[in-house]
Amino acid sequence: MQVANTGDFLNKGVSLKGGLTVTFEKEIVVDEFKSHLNNNFPEADISVRVISKTGKQVGTIVEASDADPDNFVNTIVEYLSLEKGQYSVEVMGSSLGASFFKETFRALILAFLFMGVVVFLYFRIPVPSLAVILSAFSDIVVTLAIVNIIGIKLSTAGIAAFLMLIGYSVDTDILLSTRVLKRKEGAILDRVYNAMKTGLTMSITTLVAVTVALIFTQSDVLKQIMLILIIGLLVDLINTWIQNAGILRWYMERKYKNG
Repeated sequence: MQVANTGDFLNKGVSLKGGLTVTFEKEIVVDEFKSHLNNNFPEADISVRVISKTGKQVGTIVEASDADPDNFVNTIVEYLSLEKGQYSVEVMGSSLGASFFKETFRALILAFLFMGVVVFLYFRIPVPSLAVILSAFSDIVVTLAIVNIIGIKLSTAGIAAFLMLIGYSVDTDILLSTRVLKRKEGAILDRVYNAMKTGLTMSITTLVAVTVALIFTQSDVLKQIMLILIIGLLVDLINTWIQNAGILRWYMERKYKNG
């Protein structure tokens, strides 16, 4: 649906798509300001974010793609009567943005591939290894789908969050697979429950830490990373303890039945 509607499989921010960012410290009425910009630049992709501290507006970040930089900046300056020194402008060329996206996406693919190789070398059993890889893949795809639905525009920091998510996902999957495959005592379901106690404690602890960081940080970059991690960790609970656990239980029971 995302590709059909937009032509791309994710919402790219300025750092990945190219464009300009204007930052200034002046209180504005966001809806009126954004409406003014949209009327003047109907073809542009414009985002307006307010920076707040203790409930007070302390600054504004305006991002725009597919707009003439000089004309766009002049429109903002004239509308808000800004003087030199009251605002800053950063311009990211479309080719440079595309290059950043290509490099970060390549890093994500390589990280996933190397993760799969390490998992397979450790377990040396096709089905459990593929279950771990499938769980990590499901985490990324479902998280990306949710990110698209809620309209987050991914920056290079967002791609970094997906890299971190691979690590978190594999961590719980390795824990589950090791407890079920390597340990011999107890029934299969008991091993799953034992791994779940430890795994859920790990995940909940991480969720609490990430949520606190999301609430108190003032950085948009950190907010995006933390939000993606929260979504990914919640998705991972389903993919690890339902999907992966179900595959492992089926595999072990089939193995004992045939053996």
